[in-house]
Amino acid sequence: MSDLPIIQKTYDLIRWYIPILNRLPRNHKFLLGDRMITGLYDILDGLIIARYAQEKLAQLESLNSQLDILRYQTRLLLDFELISVQRYEYAGQLLNTIGQDLGGWIKQQRKRPISR
Repeated sequence: MSDLPIIQKTYDLIRWYIPILNRLPRNHKFLLGDRMITGLYDILDGLIIARYAQEKLAQLESLNSQLDILRYQTRLLLDFELISVQRYEYAGQLLNTIGQDLGGWIKQQRKRPISR
């Protein structure tokens, strides 16, 4: 099965990020860490659902908001000194690449004629 590149990139982000989030100190792991993990899985689920959806735009726009939340949560990790600058920058690159792909997909969907 060939995945859309955005789905593969999100999958790869999860494989890289979850072990880091699982090692957060206890006082951050059970709120921020768990929220981020849930958010990552929700984004992957949403992308897979959108892939097969008839009307994709609303789903994709919601995922765009979720991705933005994940960016802010990642910044909190840096501000709380829970991840290194290098990991923050790498996570940011991955999130931005996914965001660019998602933005392109949204743009493509906005150009499509509405089916009735």
